[in-house]
Amino acid sequence: MDKLGTLGIFVQTAEGGSFVAGARRLGLSSSAVGKAIARLEQEMGVRLFHRSTRSMTLTEEGSFFLDTCRRIISELDTAQAELSKSHSAPRGHLRVSLPLAGMLLMPAISAFMLAYPDITLDLDFTDRLVDVIEEGFDAVIRTGDVRDTRLMSRKLGTFRFRIIASPDYLKAEGTPLTPEDLLRHKCLHHRYPSTGRLEPWPLMRDGEELRLALPTTTIASTIEPLIHLAENGFGITCLPPFAVGTQIANGRLVPLLENHIAKTGIFRVLWPTSRYLSPKIRVFVDFMAANLFSGQLAA
Repeated sequence: MDKLGTLGIFVQTAEGGSFVAGARRLGLSSSAVGKAIARLEQEMGVRLFHRSTRSMTLTEEGSFFLDTCRRIISELDTAQAELSKSHSAPRGHLRVSLPLAGMLLMPAISAFMLAYPDITLDLDFTDRLVDVIEEGFDAVIRTGDVRDTRLMSRKLGTFRFRIIASPDYLKAEGTPLTPEDLLRHKCLHHRYPSTGRLEPWPLMRDGEELRLALPTTTIASTIEPLIHLAENGFGITCLPPFAVGTQIANGRLVPLLENHIAKTGIFRVLWPTSRYLSPKIRVFVDFMAANLFSGQLAA
């Protein structure tokens, strides 16, 4: 920054036509300006000014150097202005990873796009455990716990899973009235892609967790096949409310054992730890916290 300051002194002196004029523009003494120019000439190994008792003009090298310095200072000012603008106004490219069921979260995403038209979204839908930093994501929305210490996180809300089946299945196989009744039914399970483990059904009785060795009729690593199978009478499944809200509303799926399900689902938004949180990530995190958990996501 000292060298940039010296370049500024040179530009102001050249444009003013004298050490005195340059000093006046900069609020410095003419002696300080003269010493700065002398040091610059010594470092450059050329004379930048023709000096006489009556005038001071640029040498050929000085004219060339003045044009270069003006361009450097102009580009620096432009860069500072752009950085300042980006820091104060949310804009730019925002890469976000959502679970495959994230299509059902699009109302909140669409509302964000309307609120911040200067932010361009790049949405990646996957249920795999992405490496947020290595894969260049700005933010990730997921359910479950956070284990990556390189990430910051914010809880967006909790939800209660729904145990559902189709009316045709219940007519043919009977309706379970207690959690233990599930042991005699066809159960459709979700497997975590990241660990290979089955996602447990959050059953409870009298406020206490209830673990049952449920039948595993079918297993899928994404929830869309489970919705399809349940709708078509292949069994009972346990899924997040945002994934089956439409099917429950239109009667294609029926909720079961509502008094025996714990409120265990957690939505979080994750982003890389950084000393400076960019405006585009900050407004996305704040907006999702305020808008993602609308009535359609709740139990």
